[in-house]
Amino acid sequence: MSDDEKTPAREVITDYAQAHFRYFRTGDGTVYAQKNGHPVARPIRSQGTTGSHRQELMVGLFRDGRGVFNGTALKEALDLIEALALSEDVQSVNIRVAPGFDGATWLDLGRDDGQSVRIHPTGWEITVPDPREVCWRRTQLTGELPLPTKDTDGKGLDQLLRLCNFANSETECLAVAWLIGCLGPSAPVPAPFLTGPQGAGKSCGGRMLIRIIEGMSGDLRRAPKDEENLIAAVAAGWVTALDNLSHMTPDLSDAMCCIVTGAENVKRALWTDGDVFRVGYRRPMLLTGIDVGVIRPDLAERLLPLRLERPKVRRTEAELWAEYAEVLPAVLGSLLDLTVKVRAAEAETPTDLRMADFAHLCAQLDAATGLGALRAYRASLDDLNDDVIEGDLLAQTVLRHAENIKAGSGQRMTSTEWLHLLGSLYSGDGLRPLPRGWPTTGKVLSDRLKRLQPTLAARGVLIDSGRTSEGRYLEMTRMEAPPPHEQKRMF
Repeated sequence: MSDDEKTPAREVITDYAQAHFRYFRTGDGTVYAQKNGHPVARPIRSQGTTGSHRQELMVGLFRDGRGVFNGTALKEALDLIEALALSEDVQSVNIRVAPGFDGATWLDLGRDDGQSVRIHPTGWEITVPDPREVCWRRTQLTGELPLPTKDTDGKGLDQLLRLCNFANSETECLAVAWLIGCLGPSAPVPAPFLTGPQGAGKSCGGRMLIRIIEGMSGDLRRAPKDEENLIAAVAAGWVTALDNLSHMTPDLSDAMCCIVTGAENVKRALWTDGDVFRVGYRRPMLLTGIDVGVIRPDLAERLLPLRLERPKVRRTEAELWAEYAEVLPAVLGSLLDLTVKVRAAEAETPTDLRMADFAHLCAQLDAATGLGALRAYRASLDDLNDDVIEGDLLAQTVLRHAENIKAGSGQRMTSTEWLHLLGSLYSGDGLRPLPRGWPTTGKVLSDRLKRLQPTLAARGVLIDSGRTSEGRYLEMTRMEAPPPHEQKRMF
């Protein structure tokens, strides 16, 4: 056969690729390749160490006797495939958890055979999802989970709680509620903050919680030094766990708020002048530490404090993790059993809490088990409000002044007048200096009070702002009765 009669290499590669793979694009325009009948998809431009589409295409061509092709032919073929895929329907790819058809959700077990767990209010099963329903994306952070055990009768979660050092049953039910929330792909969940005295096993407990979702390779990490590295780590996995936090900068606090409730990062695409690269993220987080200093009010509303205590009997690491690996299939099975019951339960959504989705999940958990998770969640938020107030001298001064306001009435002044009044109240009319960080202008005071609004409202003090013909004003109102969650707290 003459050279003119030979099929060009790029056409051989293109025909083979279209026969063995399905190509589609995501909402941000990234083109993915999915082997026929397999739920795992890979971006065709990836050069990652977890296995790129280019690599699996080269291996497939070689093993099927089509030959070995040079880089130019592969590039030309992939360029054509990418261009053709841009006209295909849009489909999303997911890491670890994904929404499915008919109200179901999926959990990726990270296995080579693609077996996953389909969770539905009527039950759960282990199966390979239809590639048109679920497309998994794998990274180096995607660990393998064991096949969950069926019909555990709740014993798996009991074994988990026995291994952890949670301080009380209220903390235990909040930890379980968070694990159930991690199996939901759409609703945000607050970030557990494992705290307690030195030696309470905070890092060990954090690893046990995340490895139920991420597998035995899941681990805690130090907080990155900048937001860009934090977002990269968040986007590559499902649960982001930061260990041994001792200080939380305002930038890190704001980034955590965005991670918990969802945000998007846009930056210039490499090797381009005008194109951009979009990274959307909303992930469960977990934090550990003894004391992180002052907690900002907006982050406090997104935290879930889990207190641990020092164990009375110490065990070796090898013994502890050997037992954990042995019970993990039962733990995962018990969690799936409970998730099915919780999703089938009906409960009203509390309307007074910032994380309403998680509050509703706690109410469903109570309806299914009677554990009192919603009361425990309200109590934890109340404790966090105390932490915010104890770390903010301005909030303490506002509450001190509010005691002089008649219940059910308010006091209205300009922000500058409030600045002078609160400053005089704190300093005792100049007897002691104002602390570092105290507002220096009316505008700064107004902004600080806006940030403190939820915390002050939880203590019966409302801050409102507006404008009249005379100018802008701030109004402080003392409520006649404690807010609803104060009244419902039972322990």
